[in-house]
Amino acid sequence: MKWLSPKGFYFAVGRKKFIEFIVLSAFLLFFYLPLLNLFMLAFANKYEAPALFPLQWGFKWWDYVLGQNSLVSSIALSFTIAIVTTIISICICIPAAYALARFSFPGRKVFFLSFLLSDAFPKMGLYIAIGIIFYKLHLIGTFLGVVIIHVLNSIMFMTWIPANAFRSIHRQQEESARDAGAGPIRTFIKVTFPLALPGIIVASLFTFLGSLEEAQGTLLVGFPQFKTMPVEMYGIIMQYATTAGPVFSIILMIPTVIVLFLMRRYLSPDTIANGFKMK
Repeated sequence: MKWLSPKGFYFAVGRKKFIEFIVLSAFLLFFYLPLLNLFMLAFANKYEAPALFPLQWGFKWWDYVLGQNSLVSSIALSFTIAIVTTIISICICIPAAYALARFSFPGRKVFFLSFLLSDAFPKMGLYIAIGIIFYKLHLIGTFLGVVIIHVLNSIMFMTWIPANAFRSIHRQQEESARDAGAGPIRTFIKVTFPLALPGIIVASLFTFLGSLEEAQGTLLVGFPQFKTMPVEMYGIIMQYATTAGPVFSIILMIPTVIVLFLMRRYLSPDTIANGFKMK
């Protein structure tokens, strides 16, 4: 019973452990309390603020959200764009990453750092500038325009992480394959690519998830012809009941959780940290 009182717990574990417990508890509340509130509202048929708990529990808003054709189509569109974006990013960025890892040329580091520019400025200002160019090129309201926006957002991940994955491969391994009679392409497919695959998978994962969550660029370039899940969220927040938003938020979270779970073996701290090293 002594442990149940703060004073008894303090003397039982000591001053240092007690402070660590307080800090950990504050972090857990800060991180998980919004998620718990989100799940609670998602299964509330009726909720009125400032009530702590819903007045009625149920699946009313799940049936409503899943019954909206526009919401279901936005989910399919988001996955389509994310898959296309990931494939195009791999085709464009992997050769560039290999070149940056294997060849030295004047200005290589500056060129390497230039991929950070898309994240160095407010995204909306960057999208407006891109939107003006897209308008002149008749890309506004097109699938291609939306995909280009998503690919531009993925360049940093798809270049930095694979480039450092390629750089971590010793040249002697490639040279041994060449000495055994393998050509450049066969060496890349059989030796280089498998060794760099964990880094490429991590970069592809970030690209896929980033595309699923991209909203501002899609809203500016693709709306109203193309409404992805994040774009549809704006309409849900403005038009539907408070408890409809949490339902759609959970639907947005589900693919992220599934992908992270399936790819957890590649998401090691070393792989991610090494991917952002500047050499």
